[in-house]
Amino acid sequence: MKFHIKTYGCQMNERDSEAVSMLMLRHGFTKASSEASADIVIVNTCSVRGKAEDKALGKLGLLAAGKRDSPGRIVGAIGCVVQQLKGDIRRKVPGLDFAVGTHRIGTLPEIIALVMDGKGPIIDTGEDRVHESNLTLHPEGGISAFVNILYGCNRRCTYCIVPAVRGHEWSRPATNVIDEIRQLVSAGVREVTLLGQSVMSYGRANQVWPESHRSPCGFNEPLPRLLEAVDAVDGIKRLRFTSGHPSGCTEELARAMSELPSVCEHLHLPLQSGSDRILEMMRRGYISNDYRKAIECLRKRVPDIALTTDIIVGFPSETEEDFDMTVRFMDEIGFDNAFVFKYSPRPDTAAAGWHDNVPAKTKMHRNKVLLIEQDKRGLAINGRLIGQEMEVLVTGTSLRNSSRWTG
Repeated sequence: MKFHIKTYGCQMNERDSEAVSMLMLRHGFTKASSEASADIVIVNTCSVRGKAEDKALGKLGLLAAGKRDSPGRIVGAIGCVVQQLKGDIRRKVPGLDFAVGTHRIGTLPEIIALVMDGKGPIIDTGEDRVHESNLTLHPEGGISAFVNILYGCNRRCTYCIVPAVRGHEWSRPATNVIDEIRQLVSAGVREVTLLGQSVMSYGRANQVWPESHRSPCGFNEPLPRLLEAVDAVDGIKRLRFTSGHPSGCTEELARAMSELPSVCEHLHLPLQSGSDRILEMMRRGYISNDYRKAIECLRKRVPDIALTTDIIVGFPSETEEDFDMTVRFMDEIGFDNAFVFKYSPRPDTAAAGWHDNVPAKTKMHRNKVLLIEQDKRGLAINGRLIGQEMEVLVTGTSLRNSSRWTG
């Protein structure tokens, strides 16, 4: 039978879809050339923002309703929305054949086999993790690859649903990560991005290095030690990691980014707000001056570091003064790019019980203001590169013009 996966959400979801796709192939299924030609359609869902959740549920509703015209087609959901809604997902989307949560996606081929045997619908949102070997497979022929190093999050920011749907932090053993990357590089991969919801927490919740391991460069912190070990893999050209947190911007990390040849001079470091009052309400674990010091630490070692960030506008009780603080702080830091989101309440979060009192029009206006200002900054930063020769990692032909390369 042929399958198709539709993915919503972050890089973690993209990586989950890759692993699921390879699992399906290993179990004898084949990839469909399009959604329309698929016997099995899987929607990988995201619940970080209300809009992403609504899109995923809307897509599932259309697919489930369309089964009337496609007898025998199997439609199912995986991912964060399933973990959040659990059994309620069948009430929201009648006609689903299966729904599998974030911890259990490694069992998907077996679950689909049960559905094909007439034993569905099946809902599995168990909390016990499937052995990671089920989720380390990668498609062949790629130049770049995502590699999970940390699952879950312990931070409990008041707006964020991730701890509820991804669970507590758990770091993979460093030797397993390095073995996976060696296999990728031997297959032609040249760029690797290490993934974690709060990647700089790697190795804090559980031991990841053998007691006998010693860092040649003298790194003591788990993440810099991992960066050093991956950098030593023969054939790796570029190494990235995301998403960051100011508390992880230590002298050791800055030194690793400065000294290790493959580590890219780029960091995605979510700010969320420039207002200390809002940051404390968000329970981010830092105020604006802490963030400023983190950037100073990085730029001291890596002066030309490229910085990208996330911002939330319209958080409950955000005033014009709070918003102006964000505008000024973003201009002070000088981000290369920013992803700006309008606040939406998420279930199972502390902020869900607060009055969402910033009007939708105000959220939209603030969103536009930040994007316009960021476009100006980005244009100025890129303008300074005119006339310089840059190294580019070619990733294939352009989607818009097949006679051109992209990278």
